[in-house]
Amino acid sequence: MTKAIIIAGTHSGSGKTTVTLGLMAALAKRGLRVQPFKCGPDFIDPSLHKLVTGKISRNLDSWMAGEEFTEKTFTCHSKNSDIAVIEGVMGMYDGGESSSAALAERLSVPVVLVLDVRSAAESGAAVVKGFETLNPDVSLRGVILNRIASPRHLQLVSDAIGKHCKAEVLGYLPRNVAFGIPERHLGLHMGAEDPISREAIAELAETMEEFVDLDRLLEIARLPGDSVAECNTVTMPATVRLAVARDKAFCFYYEDNLDLLRQAGAELVFFSPLVDSRIPENVNGIYLGGGYPELYAGQLSKNKEMLRAVKEWAEADGVIYAECGGFMYLTRGIVDHDGQLHGMANVFPLQARMQNRRASLGYREIRLAEDGLFGPAGTVLRGHEFHYSSIDEQDHAVRKIYKVNNGTEEGYCHKNVLGGYMHLHFGSNPEAVNAMVQNMQKQSLQK
Repeated sequence: MTKAIIIAGTHSGSGKTTVTLGLMAALAKRGLRVQPFKCGPDFIDPSLHKLVTGKISRNLDSWMAGEEFTEKTFTCHSKNSDIAVIEGVMGMYDGGESSSAALAERLSVPVVLVLDVRSAAESGAAVVKGFETLNPDVSLRGVILNRIASPRHLQLVSDAIGKHCKAEVLGYLPRNVAFGIPERHLGLHMGAEDPISREAIAELAETMEEFVDLDRLLEIARLPGDSVAECNTVTMPATVRLAVARDKAFCFYYEDNLDLLRQAGAELVFFSPLVDSRIPENVNGIYLGGGYPELYAGQLSKNKEMLRAVKEWAEADGVIYAECGGFMYLTRGIVDHDGQLHGMANVFPLQARMQNRRASLGYREIRLAEDGLFGPAGTVLRGHEFHYSSIDEQDHAVRKIYKVNNGTEEGYCHKNVLGGYMHLHFGSNPEAVNAMVQNMQKQSLQK
């Protein structure tokens, strides 16, 4: 792979996702093999990337997964593509070592900045100038203008940037471009829900082809040289079968987490707590990821056979690992915004209550206070937390084994069940995945 580009924004809401999806669609329409990536701890944007390109999008986050793992992920998954397109996170410099700017510098990938000029003209040049001079080691090469109102508006902004900045204007999106993605409390809709029609994607690709100089973008996207990251991975023969919940209610998984589980010797068997009546046969553990159980609480609650199966599995010392939405599924129930309680698996004597405001957001580092699913006491993992529910009616007899770097305790335990709000990235500590597989083996032998 010799080409890559990061699409950054001046701020959240600048049009970065629209531009990214449009470029991916337009480049793919040209017959290029486009490998998508997402900077930061996002689950939703990668699903939209896959909808547009047909390829799995990977998260690149140096704080959460480590620099070595991040570089290896980028190198290994882009090597057979014609161009890697990385969608940035928030504003270009937001997020410290996990920012789009930091990633661009670390991977030596050039940046194209999306600049929303809805209420500005020549002042846009000052914004671009600031972004390109704040860190001269970041290669800000191009600008795509969003919400251009008229030819005169375009000329004013373009001339000012051309006069004062090194970055060149690659094109623009007219203000009247009608393209939107439905949103809800955790962000945009997932790609698997088909929130964007094929016709809309095709129209966006045509818009990009018309208004953006894709040939020049491809020239800018050339990387200075090959990465030195090794792509060799060793996959152990499957020694356990892991049931992974995957449907519209449980859809937040880092693809690299699933790959690391496979490499550690786990055969993944997918199932749906929404529609299936039983846990897959001959499995050694269950992985309940995050997602939107609150949106499907009624349907989940009515699937009594599955709730009973999960409860019985837990009480029989079966291994379960649950994150965020998966953790909510293991409580007594979820109280929705109308105050209605929807019964869940009742593994933990806790209750999840939806709130109108965000309950928690941010990077987290956890340290095991005692031996657990991920290894011995002292084991450290990193991840991210983002949810609109909180736990009430807490029974403090529930054991917690996470010491969190924000001063809290988490990681609820019951027998061989571990659950909590953290979305952990296993790239931060692949040895923890090996421990998880070994613990599943050990527990199966004891049952």
